[in-house]
Amino acid sequence: YSAITADVLAERTLDGLLSEHPGELVRTGSPHLVCTVLPPHWRSNKTLPVAFKVVALGDVLDGTLVTVRAGNDENYCAELRNCTAVMKNQVAKFNDLRFVGRSGRGKSFTLTIIVSSSPPQMATYNKAIKVTVDGPREPRSKTRHQPFHPFHFGPRPFHFGNPLDPGQRVPDPLVGSLPFKL
Repeated sequence: YSAITADVLAERTLDGLLSEHPGELVRTGSPHLVCTVLPPHWRSNKTLPVAFKVVALGDVLDGTLVTVRAGNDENYCAELRNCTAVMKNQVAKFNDLRFVGRSGRGKSFTLTIIVSSSPPQMATYNKAIKVTVDGPREPRSKTRHQPFHPFHFGPRPFHFGNPLDPGQRVPDPLVGSLPFKL
């Protein structure tokens, strides 16, 4: 029988919490903070499908400010909206967190979660979300490509007859009945 250390207890608590909420919460870089799972790809400035929450596993006083930042090697400080929340009962719920800045083609943002406790706590959520202008869509290789047709509704018959055969010539509708000959 070995003594249970604080780290082992925290790990067991974290494992229990994650198993109680499968697919809802994810580990962060801190053993004392977990957060809501974000969609892998999202549209810029669009409301997330679920409210983003940060859950503190240790004691954090109610009223403590929690801030989220996002960045990567292309966009080190992405523009976010509604990126602060207040801790209540160990949970900080972000009301309508929006990613306005884009992460770049094929790139994801890493989130930095800052809990303004004393001492402050920081955690990272690596490769949390990819943010693009058009959001998730079918890859180009899977979309049905229609061949380009210069005549949008298909080929049209030529209504002016054969221009080389004077017997088949139809009067030009643009010329009409002009009093002079060309």
